Amino acid sequence: MSQRPSSQPLQDNTVRASIAFLVMAGLLILIGVTQSWALALTILNLCIISALMALGVNIQWGYAGLFNVGIMGFAALGGLAMIIISMPPVKEAWQAGGTRVLFALLAILATLSAALFVHKLLKGKRWHGWAIALVVILGVVLSRSILDPGVTAIEAVNPASTGYLGGLGLPVVLAWMVGGLLAAAAAWLIGKIALGLRSDYLAIATLGISEILVAVMRNEDWLTRGVKNVTGLPRPVPYELELQQTPWFINLVERINAGSLAGLNSNEYATVLQSLVVDSASIFVKLCYTGLFALVLIIILQLCVLALDSPWGRMVRAIRDNEVAADAMGKDVTGRHLQIFILGSAVVGIAGAMLATLDGQFTPGSYSPLRFTFLIWVMVIVGGSGNNLGAVLGGFLVWLIWVEAEPVGFWLMDVLTSGMGDDSGLRKHLLDSAQYMRVIIMGAVLLLVMRFSPWGLLPEQNRQA
Repeated sequence: MSQRPSSQPLQDNTVRASIAFLVMAGLLILIGVTQSWALALTILNLCIISALMALGVNIQWGYAGLFNVGIMGFAALGGLAMIIISMPPVKEAWQAGGTRVLFALLAILATLSAALFVHKLLKGKRWHGWAIALVVILGVVLSRSILDPGVTAIEAVNPASTGYLGGLGLPVVLAWMVGGLLAAAAAWLIGKIALGLRSDYLAIATLGISEILVAVMRNEDWLTRGVKNVTGLPRPVPYELELQQTPWFINLVERINAGSLAGLNSNEYATVLQSLVVDSASIFVKLCYTGLFALVLIIILQLCVLALDSPWGRMVRAIRDNEVAADAMGKDVTGRHLQIFILGSAVVGIAGAMLATLDGQFTPGSYSPLRFTFLIWVMVIVGGSGNNLGAVLGGFLVWLIWVEAEPVGFWLMDVLTSGMGDDSGLRKHLLDSAQYMRVIIMGAVLLLVMRFSPWGLLPEQNRQA
């Protein structure tokens, strides 16, 4: 394990963090002024979700040095929770094959219980592994024989619009918590299997299991509609069309824009007011999302700070820095690693559920483990591994760069080639290649940070007990 930076005065990071977040606020305001406020708020909401994911990875890597590259699998489980919890049930599908699905689930649980029983009964004996394998094979055959006919019946129910079971129709915010619980449960299972592996093998294992989770969601139409996607996810904020027809909102927009509406005749007044109401409804909805997402981020960030400053936090950092010494002192290294792996994955699961809520749909095909895992890791590295506020800063900064690099690159290429003719092959090539500027800029940012601030923009600060 590489050596961590020495203890620094706390005010150093406070000043750097204040300046960094002021710069971020200025960039978002600049986007709002030069492009649109709706776009600025959309970027802000995605920055908050990215910061949450980076915070979850920072818990695992920054606290314990656990190299998890299966981030998108846990985020996809958060999106799955949105379907299971918040979508209304499809009654026809439940009538067609819901009972079989429940019995198949019971068969799977019975198989797991039987495997655990055989493991305890025959532990250390010659036929231990073969007996467990036989139990699992028989359980899989039994559960599939029950499940498959039910799945066929469910997917045949109006496949163009449903073809799946739906959910429980419960509040959306509850789905965010369940998303964290689903990710935590998967992390417990993965941790039990993989946390004893060396760090590089752990990375391979988490990536492989993440791919399996995403592949299951892409192919199990009865559960997630697969590549057909689940659209129209419920939202915890008002709908734009409802706001545009609500008297109090129209009156509010009218009062705010009274100066620009003054002096217009009745026809112009109605047309301009309607346009302002449409634009304001979009901004209002995005502001509502911002308030909810920011509240979740603040709560989780505060819990992370308290945990890291507690005796438990000092213990896990001591384990991270020297596992051999911590083990010799009687610390449960594997147990603490499992705790941290579960906690970090739960935070990623919550962020995944929030992302599906913001999108309004669940699209299993969009969860690209390698592509977006790379982005989250860049956020943690750029922000400062081991520093919770640094992870949040990295989430904001990297996502803003990722989104704005392409339009800025196109503008830059347009300016640089403005002296060339419209029929210039070089100009056309450079403009067509502007989309790749985001990859170049992202690599340049990472290299610059690694060169001039190798511990990130906000390095970890070791606090004395």
